[in-house]
Amino acid sequence: MKVGDDIVAKNANWKFNGETVKNFEEHINRSIPYYKDGHKLIEDLSDFFIKDDSTVYELGSSTGKLSYNLAKKHSFREAKFKAIEVEQDMVREAKKRYSEKNLEFICDDIVTSELEKSDFIISYYTTQFIHPKFRQNLIDKVYNSLNWGGAFVMFEKVRANDARFQDITSTLYMEYKLKNGYNPEEIISKQRSLKGVLEPFSSEANKDMLKRAGFVDILTVFKYLNFEGILAIK
Repeated sequence: MKVGDDIVAKNANWKFNGETVKNFEEHINRSIPYYKDGHKLIEDLSDFFIKDDSTVYELGSSTGKLSYNLAKKHSFREAKFKAIEVEQDMVREAKKRYSEKNLEFICDDIVTSELEKSDFIISYYTTQFIHPKFRQNLIDKVYNSLNWGGAFVMFEKVRANDARFQDITSTLYMEYKLKNGYNPEEIISKQRSLKGVLEPFSSEANKDMLKRAGFVDILTVFKYLNFEGILAIK
């Protein structure tokens, strides 16, 4: 099935490897509202948390653009930036596109990987692809990795807490994709490919998960329809 931007996916089998890698950045910029603005917001937030001795993680870094931007912004520091991505094709492409002396691209599974003590951790539309049975353990690991005063920034697609609101946001998001040049067949094909792969929680469920991990200070820093960014400070 064609899902746009020369990307082909199978029913209930969306993948982040193979031919998807080549056009991934273009596809995601057209598919997720304010995608680049979210990057810029995270870069601005990083100024409050990244110090000379900081370790910074991006969990699910895809082709590495955000981690590269952060490493470049803080290149005058001795901070370490570690971008973790499970798909080898994505890591290979990231290394080809981006390079900074303080940036490391790592091919590993964020569910099972170990994290050093850190000051800033990002999950940019990644946790939604982690199977729900592993999700709480991942957030627990993030909390335990952070130093006191460190921050976790999590951007997610979210489900509404009411059927009416879910219908409204889903319809408006579909119209957003139509306005961005995707045709109805591509939109439906993408939705079919994500069945059982993308499992969003509601805003409340995400915040409950953060609270169970130990976070107390939690703030929504971005919201547009069914897309949300949360800042949680330890």
